[in-house]
Amino acid sequence: MALLRILPSREAHPLHGIERSRAHERQAQAALPEHTLMQRAGLATARLAMAIAPHAQRVWIAAGPGNNGGDGLEAAMHLAQRGLSVTLSLLADPARLPDDAARSRARAGAAGVAIDAALPAADALHGFDLVIDALFGIGVSRAPEGVLAAAIELLNCCLGPRLAIDLPSGLHAQTGQPLGATTVRATHTLSLLTLKPGLFTGAARDCVGEVWFDGLDVPFPPGADAWLAGAPHPLERGHDRHKGSFGDLAIVAGAAGMAGAALLAARAGLAAGAGRVFVQALGTSALELDPLHPELMFRSGLLDDRAQALRLASIACGCGGGSAVHAILPQVLALPARLVLDADALNAIAADSALQVLLAARAARGHATVLTPHPLEAARLLGITTREVQADRLLAASRIAERWRCTVLLKGSGSIVAAPGRVPSINPTGNAALASAGTGDVLAGWLAGSWSGRATSDGFDVAVEAAWLHGAAAPASPVAPLRASDVIESMLAQRVAARSLQPR
Repeated sequence: MALLRILPSREAHPLHGIERSRAHERQAQAALPEHTLMQRAGLATARLAMAIAPHAQRVWIAAGPGNNGGDGLEAAMHLAQRGLSVTLSLLADPARLPDDAARSRARAGAAGVAIDAALPAADALHGFDLVIDALFGIGVSRAPEGVLAAAIELLNCCLGPRLAIDLPSGLHAQTGQPLGATTVRATHTLSLLTLKPGLFTGAARDCVGEVWFDGLDVPFPPGADAWLAGAPHPLERGHDRHKGSFGDLAIVAGAAGMAGAALLAARAGLAAGAGRVFVQALGTSALELDPLHPELMFRSGLLDDRAQALRLASIACGCGGGSAVHAILPQVLALPARLVLDADALNAIAADSALQVLLAARAARGHATVLTPHPLEAARLLGITTREVQADRLLAASRIAERWRCTVLLKGSGSIVAAPGRVPSINPTGNAALASAGTGDVLAGWLAGSWSGRATSDGFDVAVEAAWLHGAAAPASPVAPLRASDVIESMLAQRVAARSLQPR
């Protein structure tokens, strides 16, 4: 299987957690001659190392006590055979190495690799053109300590490329969260055999750099624990269509002092494709016209005046809703077949068991709901802490989805989309440029607006698409926050770009 660049990428990829990856490795080893997988892993690592640092002369490899260390030893042999000066710190008892790693140690020594039991001096780091992290693989479940933690600190001090084998040491392969205080911050990560979910969500996005994959000539295992979302396939707007073909969207949001949230959501829904967009501002906000988008229609009594029509519409509720949203939530929860709940709507539901009953009843009636919490709102819905949500984002999103039989878009680094009976999706786009006021309102409005014109009532795929476009709106190398009002136009541009790449 050819080497694939995963991040950044526009393709969808299956992700396999720790248990599925281990089972896949055992099956592959049983079907191949002994030591084959490690030899392939070492060769793949050496090839990528040469590709990302083609002029490197001196390389330092930090190898740990398991098979990940064996991959590093195997890579050291190949690099030495190509004429590089390789220093390898084997931070393990050679007598206790796994059999395959012991064989690779012998091969590296025979190739002239200098294998040391100690770390290089800090002042020697500037002499290395490339460093390789081969300390820990997916088997580690506790924080690095002692000399292994010190090795991570030294790896992070190197100014040249830092290549991690399988995943950066100190990072959990399933959750993407640090196991302790120290994690390798790689510039490149080469995932082997399978792609792990922990490479793409939580703190991982700041640790993995560019992600690459090599399946080592072994086919993907069946099934997946999650999918890394790919670029969306925008729908064509056929010639024989009219505004009624693309559905109605109602925005119920914007309490006093928060009218901007309603405007952002409404403008995003309009840009996403809704045929008509109505707005009911909450509290004392007296919105009657959006001078920039006069096509938006403001109705103070929208939920009462158009109750029957709204049963067929999409509604986005909660953006900047404040405490005023609580009073109208029973009506909102009862009306539409398609509902997006964000921000203060989620907080109100988390604090009111009666509203939770109404939310659960929607699924029983065949009505679809998408919740778009950030980690704190997700914690409130689950009755746990934000830290517990972030400790396993996939699990947290899935728990919310199962509890209320709805689709959940858990925002944050590597946003998660989960729904009952669906394999979760992890979004690969976006960065901290989106960490500014109002960007969540844009996402909720866009999602609801895009949903209004779809034949499907399932919000899962629409949520995956919206998250991808929203993240893709951020600049590749952010130096400042992206203003929420600018996100809408950038999402439009990304959708056009995604369409242009599709075959005709």
